[in-house]
Amino acid sequence: MNLLHDFHDLIKLIKKVALDAVDASKPTSVVYGKVISTSPLKIQVEQKMTLTAAQLVLTRNVTDYTTKISFDNPAIKNIVKNYSMDDIPGSNYKLTYQENVKNEITIYNGLVVGDEVIMVRMQGGQKYIVMDRVIT
Repeated sequence: MNLLHDFHDLIKLIKKVALDAVDASKPTSVVYGKVISTSPLKIQVEQKMTLTAAQLVLTRNVTDYTTKISFDNPAIKNIVKNYSMDDIPGSNYKLTYQENVKNEITIYNGLVVGDEVIMVRMQGGQKYIVMDRVIT
């Protein structure tokens, strides 16, 4: 009976050592945070840790960026050519139209204070990839 008790204790110890080893390596995990500052960028995670820009890797989903588009449809081309997107109050984009070329559009998608974000903690726990905003 004592041998069986010792065997169960050994199994528990092996399980604990294995779990501790995995936890010590800090494998990739999903975490949520809230933007508390944009200049400099700071994201609070679970009310106990604040990440700074040096610890964050931003994806296109959470940054302003410029891309190119073209207008193959003549009707759409005419509308865009004669209408300024800058005139729209609260617009999230700016469009610059040029004839017969790829047109540039800027998407204003940068983080703002109060945004809730979903992040992936990279293995080792030193860097976090900010994937996107959380829609509530």
